[in-house]
Amino acid sequence: ASDAILGWPGPKSHSSEQLKNGALSSLSSASANITWAIVPSAAQDGQTLQPGTEHSASELILVEDEATDTEDNEEEDLGVMEDQRSVILHLISQLKLGMDLTRVVLPTFILEKRSLLEMYANFMAHPDLFLSIAAGATPEERIICFVEYYLTAFHEGRKGAVAKKPYNPIIGETFHCSWDVPKDKVKPFRTSGASAVSKDPTKESGQDQSACYKLRFVAEQVSHHPPVSCFYCECKEKKMCVNAHVWTKSKFMGMSIGVSMVGEGVLYLLEHEEEYVFTLPSAYARSILTIPWVELGGKVNINCARTGYSATVTFHTKPFYGGKVHRVTAEVKHNPTNTIVCKAQGEWNGTLEFTYSNGETKVIDTSKLPVTKKKIRPIAKQGPLESRHLWQHVTNSLKEGNIDAATEHKHHLEERQRAEERQRAALTTLWKPKYFAKEGDGWQYLNPLWKSL
Repeated sequence: ASDAILGWPGPKSHSSEQLKNGALSSLSSASANITWAIVPSAAQDGQTLQPGTEHSASELILVEDEATDTEDNEEEDLGVMEDQRSVILHLISQLKLGMDLTRVVLPTFILEKRSLLEMYANFMAHPDLFLSIAAGATPEERIICFVEYYLTAFHEGRKGAVAKKPYNPIIGETFHCSWDVPKDKVKPFRTSGASAVSKDPTKESGQDQSACYKLRFVAEQVSHHPPVSCFYCECKEKKMCVNAHVWTKSKFMGMSIGVSMVGEGVLYLLEHEEEYVFTLPSAYARSILTIPWVELGGKVNINCARTGYSATVTFHTKPFYGGKVHRVTAEVKHNPTNTIVCKAQGEWNGTLEFTYSNGETKVIDTSKLPVTKKKIRPIAKQGPLESRHLWQHVTNSLKEGNIDAATEHKHHLEERQRAEERQRAALTTLWKPKYFAKEGDGWQYLNPLWKSL
């Protein structure tokens, strides 16, 4: 039932090109009639989860086991096949406008070969820009750096033209990875433009570890109803971390599917005692009968109560006639004096232009920003509920083009989860997440940086 939580990526194309898209973030949640339940993947080996099993103990994730990710994220640039179109048409014929899609089963051929939890990690594809936020000398510089990072964080997803949907995470599923970020790429604000033209980061793997900052990431599916995903990312050396929880509401809009994001994230800069609360845009899967693509829409806010700075970012959807796709505008404001200190405009997957209050400007071309590859442990060293281990048979079948086998493996997971769900209901036991705990309306990582510093 996992309502697809945010898929950051979207079309890579610029407005003048054919509309393309990578991750069908919106459909992801739209999808499932899957009542996810606990699935210890050990059950695959004939074991079942024993009542009262303690699943809250965190595994030890060994950094030395991690290797640069070699997974190819490309998707075939094929349109919707005729036989697939008939399946989608049949599905659409049963839907009503405005209908909630949480319990609608979508066909396996639109799956994207990875879990939604792993897609969250794409938000950190430019970790040098993220770490540069803490290098800002003043509150004004830091929030401008955050806005620059935020606007460049959505474009990196899949490079394929066809929008597909990632797997809906199951309750208890986790994803771990990290990045080594060369220290010389993390620039203070005034020279941060240099990162836009820095060299290819592929050489970094051979670098001396001490010359790099380590950025760690963990995501977990913490709830089934509603389907909530959490993620936490930290860099101890820079004394900064981000904690977020998101779930989505999706609805059918004719030839589109709309997904609104519920939840928020908080960036903590511990050295400066600043917290930046931010929200996320809605996503729309357009042209679902031809070549589906995703656009982002809506107004999001970034706010730092301590410093009085805030930012508004507006993702503009394409008008019915004319107009550009993927447009975004932003404004950074100092609220006590009502002064606008920075404005930005452009395309979130193309060129962005920033204008500062002193008249200076800066241009960032997201398509030319170097992407730092994440580091991840091989499947053999992953726990049974980690995303790639859990979905490996579905992924392998999809890679081989064997849709029937992928459907069968996915069905096997679904059935196992339903059984575990029934078992939990019969025992009236509540699911206890491993890495996050519910606090008020949100979720917090159990061992955040501010507790250990």
